[in-house]
Amino acid sequence: MNPARLIALDWGTSNLRASLLGDGAERLQTRAAAGGIMAVPERRFAQALNDLCGDWIDEHGCPLIASGMIGSRQGWQEAPYLECPAGLAAAAAQLTRIELRPGVALHIAPGLRCVGGDGQDDVMRGEETQLWGAGLAEGSCCVLPGTHSKWAWMGGGGAVARFQTCMTGEVYALLTQHGILGRLMVFGESSAAAFEQGTRLGLAGHANLLHTVFAARTAGLMERVAPAGLPDFLSGILIGAEIGGASGGTLAGGPPGSVALLGDAALCDRYATAFGIAGVATTRVPDEATIRGQWQLALHAGLVKERA
Repeated sequence: MNPARLIALDWGTSNLRASLLGDGAERLQTRAAAGGIMAVPERRFAQALNDLCGDWIDEHGCPLIASGMIGSRQGWQEAPYLECPAGLAAAAAQLTRIELRPGVALHIAPGLRCVGGDGQDDVMRGEETQLWGAGLAEGSCCVLPGTHSKWAWMGGGGAVARFQTCMTGEVYALLTQHGILGRLMVFGESSAAAFEQGTRLGLAGHANLLHTVFAARTAGLMERVAPAGLPDFLSGILIGAEIGGASGGTLAGGPPGSVALLGDAALCDRYATAFGIAGVATTRVPDEATIRGQWQLALHAGLVKERA
């Protein structure tokens, strides 16, 4: 039987997922809770962790490693940002240690920081560990769809060379939930045709997005798109504009020939469709990238050792 070696925590804004790992990052058990940093009352992070997997800590006494927003200013303890390019060795030297019990500590991964061509700072927390676990080749472009979509370019030795963030998911939520665009929409159905139509519009009109996005209003008023198709139409506009920005060279690295997609399967499917419309090939990163990255980080930090 593979003994437990590491407790790996993917601790984000909304959710907490814990994996008990054996040698070679074999997942022995997994647990999850709606215990993200915004859901933990009065910063009781130790209690939230103990409620989810305190028995693992008692039984196995193995080290813990965490990545994600738990290391943010709103999290348990703020972990530093590493300047890009950044790889596993640099991150392993900058883990933030929190003593949990005598002989047992939690180690929080640092985030990454880079400065774009516009002179503005960009940051990530959590995605860097996924990228380190993805096994991507030098020069690869990886897109991680989400509330804040990340575009990352990989350097030598598995380092993250540079990246840029697009607030595509958050803008979609704001426009549909708090703006007039959502008033004509009917949610709960899907329309591939409306998504494709919106994607093509977003690709073509990405440089004039503040005007282009208003089509999600007029397409409903003029009955060009049915109410049930408008959510997908708007989603297509925003994702198309995100991809169009890259193809137009406004994102770091210019237009990619192909991209690797990493993240939620349904959202990656949506992005794969949009990239296909844009003529960009896609591949998928396996689901285990997060725990592989956490295991590799623990190896570099000497928290675990590979066994023959």
